[in-house]
Amino acid sequence: MSASLDKGLNTLKEQVDSTVAAFFSSCVHCGMCADACLFYTETNDPKNTPITKTEPLRRIWKSEYTLLGRIGKIFGLNKKVDEKLLSEWETLVYDSCTLCGRCSMVCPVGNDITLMIRKTREGMAAAGYAPEGLIGATKRAVEIGSPMGVKLPALQAQIKHVEENTGLTVPVDVEGAEYMLLLSSMEIMHFPEIIGAITKIFNKAGVSWTISTEAFEATNSGIQIGVSDIAAELVQRIVDAAKKLKIKTVISPECGHGYMAIRWEGPNLIGKPFNFKVRHIVEVLDELRKDGRLKTKGMETQKLTYHDPCQISRRGGVINEPRNLINMFSENFVEMPDHGKMNWCCGAGGGVSANERADKIRLEVFQRKKDQLDEIKPDAIISACSNCRAYLEDGLEEYGMDIPLLSLTETLAEHLED
Repeated sequence: MSASLDKGLNTLKEQVDSTVAAFFSSCVHCGMCADACLFYTETNDPKNTPITKTEPLRRIWKSEYTLLGRIGKIFGLNKKVDEKLLSEWETLVYDSCTLCGRCSMVCPVGNDITLMIRKTREGMAAAGYAPEGLIGATKRAVEIGSPMGVKLPALQAQIKHVEENTGLTVPVDVEGAEYMLLLSSMEIMHFPEIIGAITKIFNKAGVSWTISTEAFEATNSGIQIGVSDIAAELVQRIVDAAKKLKIKTVISPECGHGYMAIRWEGPNLIGKPFNFKVRHIVEVLDELRKDGRLKTKGMETQKLTYHDPCQISRRGGVINEPRNLINMFSENFVEMPDHGKMNWCCGAGGGVSANERADKIRLEVFQRKKDQLDEIKPDAIISACSNCRAYLEDGLEEYGMDIPLLSLTETLAEHLED
């Protein structure tokens, strides 16, 4: 047995706690999770059912922690977890799962299948079975601080452009500010307009905020690839920066995964509660609306719809806030079928967007999103996740659908009252 395989098997064993054991023991093999997963509904491949993707972890659980499994192990009757299995399952675990959580929502016995797949990734990564693209992104996140290799000078250049275009100052490393804004590499490189939008809104609302030069990246590649130690290291960087600047609230940007990583996973990863609050930018904007500090003018008459990012809406609970904000500037808002917590994934979350090998299946399963949009035929789509926005554009182009993608924050800024 190779050292990497041995490490992977030990890691898989470590993932089998009482929660995982209860999940496997209670699974009734009903198949409901299959119909909740776009990778199954659009391919009809049984291997793409969510529970099937946990097979390496299930085998370890059965052989190590069940009576029949232990007896089978003694007599050599159990199916082994070996290099061949891990190599075969790597594409299932990383290419055809976005960790969107829809399968967990429909499980009749309450099993968190998404968690089980996450834990399976822990063992896969430890054994060296992970996509090259995701491995590279994770290395860059650790060494550079950004999965896309975005360094501080790139951010500073974008900030300079914002200040020149708006005449406003983007506060950097301000000690004692109320809020510390995080950004994703996707925003900095592909949608830098959002920095200007936030600057305008916060200036108008009189918000005390800053960006840290030591921890500005929200994306956590450690969670995506399945290495908790790396995930914890990336969270700790944010915690240290917030402590240094005496921040009261850290703002997660328009990034679904970044929000889940810092708000819900963060304290568990570092093993202690934060001494600051965490809010998604949409939550902060909605609080400003409630306080009367966010005022808009003019209404959009085109038919708008909202794409609920999985990690923000389904797994994060931020469902009403974006709609409150959209209603401030839209008089023709329509919901997608299966919206809110049951919305269908864009197909690019959970590290899939960093995995070029998954492009083919990702675009294939975009048919599910196309079906949603065909039913309501919107003039434009709004979202609050830059990753969703980028890969929705990718899917729309693939299927020849000419529908503009809008940022919620940027659209609000365009409607700010003078």
